[in-house]
Order: sequence, then structure tokens, then C-alpha cells
Amino acid sequence: MADQDGWSLPLHFGDAAAEYGAVRAAAGIFDLSDRALLAFEGADRVSFLQGMISNDARALSPGQGLDAAFLNQQGKILADCRVLCEDDRFVIDLWEPLKPKILEHLNRYLVADEVEIRDLSEAYGLLSLQGPASSRLLQPFGDGLSMPRNPLDHLVADIAGVEAHVEHYSHTGEEGFDFFVPAGSLAAFARALAREGEPHGVRWVGTQAQEVLRVEAGIPRYGADMSEENILLETGLNRAVSFTKGCYLGQEIIERVRSRGHVNKKLLGLLLEGSNPAPRGAPVIAPGKQAGVVTSSVISPRLKQPIALAYVHRDFWTPGTALAVRLGPEEVPARVTSLPFPSSPA
Repeated sequence: MADQDGWSLPLHFGDAAAEYGAVRAAAGIFDLSDRALLAFEGADRVSFLQGMISNDARALSPGQGLDAAFLNQQGKILADCRVLCEDDRFVIDLWEPLKPKILEHLNRYLVADEVEIRDLSEAYGLLSLQGPASSRLLQPFGDGLSMPRNPLDHLVADIAGVEAHVEHYSHTGEEGFDFFVPAGSLAAFARALAREGEPHGVRWVGTQAQEVLRVEAGIPRYGADMSEENILLETGLNRAVSFTKGCYLGQEIIERVRSRGHVNKKLLGLLLEGSNPAPRGAPVIAPGKQAGVVTSSVISPRLKQPIALAYVHRDFWTPGTALAVRLGPEEVPARVTSLPFPSSPA
């Protein structure tokens, strides 16, 4: 176990390499206790949320969802999130350490709107099943159980005798499903999921293996690869933006960047030589100048070499561009790659 952003989370369950392998070969179970849920209810929930997030909530039908972000007036990211549409409310899923900031931000703009924001975080626990066998492994839990097919689609299903909210979502580049489970049923649900999956090679997965899987998939994490210093379009999360929805907080800046045609830096992948990952903040070097900065780096079991996520200046975005990463007094050769990282060595 280790403390991370105020949470005590499992680094591994005895063998981080085996946990990584389970997700790539079959499936692994993630503890997502450090996620928070906020419900938006009331007659004005659609119009209020439309003005606060970067994507188009009005386009959603019950059972659908989308990626989005809360921005400030300068277009900088306050939090990334997922928006799930239900019959009479929206549920926002975001990183728990950002919840106090976002609640304060929302209440600042909630004046005469008929909207109630309820914190559901204590009422539910969050788990995830990630891996290519995820949907198949869920079938024994119920006759005719049909999992959501499209990313961010969600439904309520009886799984192992528990009424769980199931969302199709990948944290790894593999197929995956998140489960929002009533807190009182979480332990029993987790035991049932692990018991059913064990004969098929399913394992619990700690944060060490989760981090490797995340970086290989090119998925930015708030606090590491993005913060209030970043414009949303720099992160590559273009799926979290609607350019047609109309006015929202930070939209003027986002539209100005879009009309210009590009940002000046963008989150890309780096394939590093050598045997060591780069520390966060390590400079990315081009001949004669700094070309960027590393935000996350791991050893990739799939590629058998160090890889990194890094913000790279637009002059060096072409895949294959030769750069270097400064590790202390040494400059380690690196090559630019698009995200997600390739599934096998070049």
C-alpha cells in the first residue's frame, strides 16, 4: 500500500508484472476508490451543465455518456470528467481530490438555476474490470446479461445479486467496464467478481501496473499530464470538446485556438533508448534548444523499453522525429510517436 493524493491505495498484490499480464491476456480488477460521483438534478440541469463543461450534454440520451472537462475562463483545465445521462439526472465521475475545487467552482455560478448537486461518493464504491475477456467473463453473472457496447454507454444490471451501474469504459486501451456499486454491497460484489474470474486468470491490479497500462494507452492523468496550466486541446483529449454546442465557460479561448489551427505544444509519446524511465519534468531536447518536457514515464513490457508521455513543441510532432531526454548529465536518445503507443516494437 502507498499514500497517493490523500488515499491509501494498493501498489500491487504481490506481483505487478503478473497483474499487467493478466489485463493484457484476460482481465484485471481495479479499485477506483479515488473517484467521486456528483449528481445533477432539477429542471435546469441540462442548461446549467451545458454552460459549465466543454462537451455537449444536450446531445445525450439516457444510457449514454461522454468525456468532458471543467474549464476556467482562460480555457485551462480544472478537472477532466465523465458525464453519464440518466432518466432524470446527470452523474459526473471525476477524480476525488478535485471534488472540493469543482464543487466550489460550480456553486459560484449556481445562482437562480433550479439545480441540485448531490455528492454520491459515500453512497457508491467504484470497481473496474479491464481486459480483452471482460465482457465474456461477466456472462455467468446473469442469463442474457448484455453489457453496454459503445464507449461510455451505461446501464443498471443485477450482477451477483447486486444492482450495479455498469459503464463501458477503458482505462488501459483494452475492453473494460466500470461498476458503480452501493457501498454496502461493494465487498460482496468484489469477492464475487474475483471468485468468478480467478479460474480464467483474472487478478487484482495495483497502481503500479495500472500506471504502465495507462501510459502505454496514452491516457493523460490529471495531476501528472495535465493541470490548470494546460489548455484542453494540448492534452489530445479532443473527444472531450464540442465545437458546435455554443457558449460555455472557457469556450472563447478554445475556439480561438481551434481557429488558429493548432496549439503550440501537444501531449505525444516518446520511445526512449536505454533501460531507465525518465523522471517527471525531465527536459526533452532538440539540437540547440528545449523541445518539451516529460510528464509520465514507465518501462513498457509490451515494447521492452522505456516510454514517456511528454509535451512536445509543434516543430517536432512528426512521428519518428529524433529528440533526446536529459537524465541528469546524460542525454538519452528518444523518438516521437503518436498515441497510443504501438502494440509491438518497430
